[in-house]
Amino acid sequence: MATDRRIARVAESIKREVSQLLISGIKDDRVGVGMVSVTHVDVAGDLQHAKIFVSIYGNDEAKAATMAGLKSATGFVRTELGQRVRLRRTPEVIFIEDNSIEAGTQMLSLLSRLSREREVAEAIALQASELQASELQASEPQGSEPQGSESDGATDSSLVSAEE
Repeated sequence: MATDRRIARVAESIKREVSQLLISGIKDDRVGVGMVSVTHVDVAGDLQHAKIFVSIYGNDEAKAATMAGLKSATGFVRTELGQRVRLRRTPEVIFIEDNSIEAGTQMLSLLSRLSREREVAEAIALQASELQASELQASEPQGSEPQGSESDGATDSSLVSAEE
């Protein structure tokens, strides 16, 4: 059983070598249909199996064609890894499509949409409060005397009549 540090180093070297193979080594035209990049390599603890996660940019047809091309090039990739990476046994290679970048992009678009909706809701609430404040100001009486002065005048006149 290999240590975690060794597994990580082997995974990095496999990722680097497979990336180089995708650029110049694989001659299959299907692999070149979509833009392909290696996002992650997961190596088993016994270094016998390697899952290579690839991100493919393009439409669904290009993704399917690229995955078919990678699947057919699995033997070639394993042979090249055996020559380039010094291991006792070359791990079996499995290509897996990685949709995490697309999921992240979708999540960011949802967050930006929520942010825009929140800004619109806050703007509407602000306009509603300003409208309500202006309606309250318009409904207040426009007289120059305060309301309390009328009652004071009535009490003064009653005091004057009581003195007479």
